[in-house]
Amino acid sequence: MNETAELTNSYRDGAAVRAACRTGALGGQTSGLAQGFQQGNLAILPAAYADDFLRYCMRNPKPAPLLSVSEIGNPSMPQLGPNIDIRRDLPRYRIFRNGEPAESVTDLDAIWREDFVSFVIGCSFSFETALLRDNIPVRHIEAGRNVAMYVTNIETERAGPFGGPMVVSMRSFSPRDAISAVILSSRFPGSHGAPVHIGDPEAIGIVDINKPDFGDAPAIHPGDITLFWACGVTPQSAIRRARPEIAVTHEPGHMLVTDLRVKST
Repeated sequence: MNETAELTNSYRDGAAVRAACRTGALGGQTSGLAQGFQQGNLAILPAAYADDFLRYCMRNPKPAPLLSVSEIGNPSMPQLGPNIDIRRDLPRYRIFRNGEPAESVTDLDAIWREDFVSFVIGCSFSFETALLRDNIPVRHIEAGRNVAMYVTNIETERAGPFGGPMVVSMRSFSPRDAISAVILSSRFPGSHGAPVHIGDPEAIGIVDINKPDFGDAPAIHPGDITLFWACGVTPQSAIRRARPEIAVTHEPGHMLVTDLRVKST
């Protein structure tokens, strides 16, 4: 059994993943884990920015499909799971100060504030379960890698100080599997839905497909077609634009795994 299969078998649901995050047993990316459970991107902001960020998500539902918003200062997310503590339940967090990434940490105990509002946004890792169940290979999972993510030239719609370019995640498939991937992913709007682009990466501003801005180098097989999905790392671009004194996100690929079952429309 390879390492990826061992991780998949060890973390079969959201509760198991979160427990491992709290103890430090899991510090890596979550693609392929807890298959069938909704994964989420994270953005935490001071309450003064929360209304504008909420509008930003509502105006940009492809990269930022909202799953839940917390009460001010409350680290629990009961809509996503009864025992979630957003301060400790992700493998790794990225702290921004004045819009720039400043630290990478495994918990938020040292920096938590009573005015923080947490936003959890749907993740494309969630629809990968449907692909795997239909025996469609997901290249980065097979290779034991994080998905490749890229900053594009596609601008999101502004809301207050938030705006900036869309980030996309890329998966490559044989032509036959690419058609199935488009159809299947379109049934999961809470996980970014259908791709926003297919084919030529330069058309959306990606100069070198082998050098992603986030994640790992892609595993592209000869004859593959590249598909690009709106990505929940996009709010990190918006945070850079807004430049709040402090903000927190997940490290790309290191998601909150919830107790929600992935559902298609």
